[in-house]
Amino acid sequence: MGGRLARAFRNFNVESRARREISKEKPTPAPRHSTSRLDELTEHPGIQEEIYRKDDRLLTLLKDVYVESRDPPVQVKDGGGEHLPCKQEEKRLTKLGHLGDLDVKKVSKGKISIVEALTLLNNHKLHPQIWTAEKIAVEYSLELKEVNSLLEFFIPFTVQEFPKETKKAI
Repeated sequence: MGGRLARAFRNFNVESRARREISKEKPTPAPRHSTSRLDELTEHPGIQEEIYRKDDRLLTLLKDVYVESRDPPVQVKDGGGEHLPCKQEEKRLTKLGHLGDLDVKKVSKGKISIVEALTLLNNHKLHPQIWTAEKIAVEYSLELKEVNSLLEFFIPFTVQEFPKETKKAI
C-alpha cells in the first residue's frame, strides 16, 4: 500500500516538471586557469624550434658509445654438484591407528599426527593415572609444557547413547 502511494507522488506531474528543468538556462562554466607552460610555447616560437632541433654534438657523442654485452656461460647441473645445506629433521615412526593406509607413517620429532593426538587424548581421558603428561611426552617425543597445554585445552567428544525408555523421560 505504501509503495503505491509513494509511486503516485513520485509520478505526479512528471512531464511538466521535466519540461521546466529542460527549459532552464544552463549555468555558465567557471573560467579555466591558463597554464603557464602552454602559454610559453605559443608566445615563444624559439622554444618549439629548440625542442625539435637535433643537436649534432650530442649525436656524435651518442655514436661513439658502444655497448658490448655477454651472458655468463651457462652451468649445467649434473646432480652431483654442490647442494644447499638443509636442516635435517629427526623423524619418528608414528603409532599407527585404526585407519591403516590413511595414517601418516613418519612425523617430525616434537609433532604428532591427528590420529596420535586423538589416541593420546582418549587414553588420558580413560586412564589418567597411567597416561600422565610425563609419560605422553616421553612416548611421543613432545615437550612437557606442550603436552600439558594439549591435555588442558583439548577434550575429545564423548558419545552417549541413552536407552529408549529413558529418552521419553528426558
